[in-house]
Amino acid sequence: MKREHRFDLNGVSLSAQAWGDVNAPPVLALHGWLDNSASFEALAEQLGNVHLVALDLAGHGRSDHRPGGGPYAIWEDVGDVFAVADQLGWSSFSLLGHSRGGIIGMLAAGTFPERIQALGLVESLWPEVHQPGDAPRQLARAILESQTSRRKTLTVYQDMDRAIRARERGMFPLSHRAARALTERGLKPVEGGYSWSTDPRLMLPSFVKLTEAHLAAFLERSTAPMCLILGHSGIPKLFEHYRDALRRFPERLQWLEMPGGHHLHMEEQAPAVAACLQRFFAGEALSAK
Repeated sequence: MKREHRFDLNGVSLSAQAWGDVNAPPVLALHGWLDNSASFEALAEQLGNVHLVALDLAGHGRSDHRPGGGPYAIWEDVGDVFAVADQLGWSSFSLLGHSRGGIIGMLAAGTFPERIQALGLVESLWPEVHQPGDAPRQLARAILESQTSRRKTLTVYQDMDRAIRARERGMFPLSHRAARALTERGLKPVEGGYSWSTDPRLMLPSFVKLTEAHLAAFLERSTAPMCLILGHSGIPKLFEHYRDALRRFPERLQWLEMPGGHHLHMEEQAPAVAACLQRFFAGEALSAK
């Protein structure tokens, strides 16, 4: 049975959904950019033998927006991961991350490696890296776009069906069922209809981006086994040399591909994704590609 949770973290309140036996091994699930915890509903129905808690990350779904007027910083999400785990009473736990949520998970695994038992990833591992010399231009861009974003108005949909159709046609196309799940949790009523509850500041560029050396340090410090599930039509199709890059990572990273796109964990492939993750969280080895 699905349960709702609320966590109060230093002035920011986060919502979450939970499934499974509270005495089962704990797994904290982190969704992708502009998604919400409904991203894991299809998996939760198939993923047994774990206590799955899926967050609405700050600025998403039914969680609060962060205070201030600037861009969101991913390391704040890393802090939220451990604050939520502390409130749940989890001294150690596993992570399940999709897209941006997987990046947060990877950083968390390197920040407090002794607390992360395993890291399950769907269509994610590391963010776009920048060179140190890019930092001044990146900061300038972020400041300028933060100033202009305050003048933008939110899109208003006359009814939920129109919002669902818009979500189907997003950056990564979704089936109607998957789009409906995200939309129902990601809308708020406003004058004239509905608008996204997502904080528009999530669209702003970061003040600072991590370099390849930064990311390598987090990966080297982490000790948790890692499993990465990719869709044939997802990241490997977008980035030509992605598979080659994966072969540079530690032996504890297992990865495999299956049919599907970026949100394959929400689509018809969800049972197959869940079966792989269930074996992984049980400590069984998977066949790497």
